[in-house]
Amino acid sequence: MTRTGVAALGAALLLTGCAGGGGGDAGAVPETATGSLEHLAAEVRCEPDMQTDADELRQAICENDDGKFVLATFATDRGQREWLNQAKDYGGSYLVGAKWVAVGEEEVVTALRGRLGGTVEEGTSHHSGNSGGGGDEATHSGHRSG
Repeated sequence: MTRTGVAALGAALLLTGCAGGGGGDAGAVPETATGSLEHLAAEVRCEPDMQTDADELRQAICENDDGKFVLATFATDRGQREWLNQAKDYGGSYLVGAKWVAVGEEEVVTALRGRLGGTVEEGTSHHSGNSGGGGDEATHSGHRSG
């Protein structure tokens, strides 16, 4: 993944609020969707705002009734895994499919999984406590409950 791709993801995660707290059971999960970024966006009823349009990575910001999220497609499985390995440092919840990823708050990713299938993976947030989100504030390093 290029530094530009990592930076774009970081900015997009700030827009989506990083990681959320809550969530619930996704219920029945459909077979994992496949297709272009535009096809996946249509499946979840969003109009993609394209941020990166390169041969190896296409990335857009989407918003639908479930919330705001990032949708990315990849030319190769290896490219997807490298992107995920770097991107997880930004926190967030990741819905992972066949050469695609949706990134957003836990509640949004759970809702998207009900339409796109896939597997949920969690990122590790290393931001300061002032940017909102960040997972469970009671147990997240640097935060105190009370």
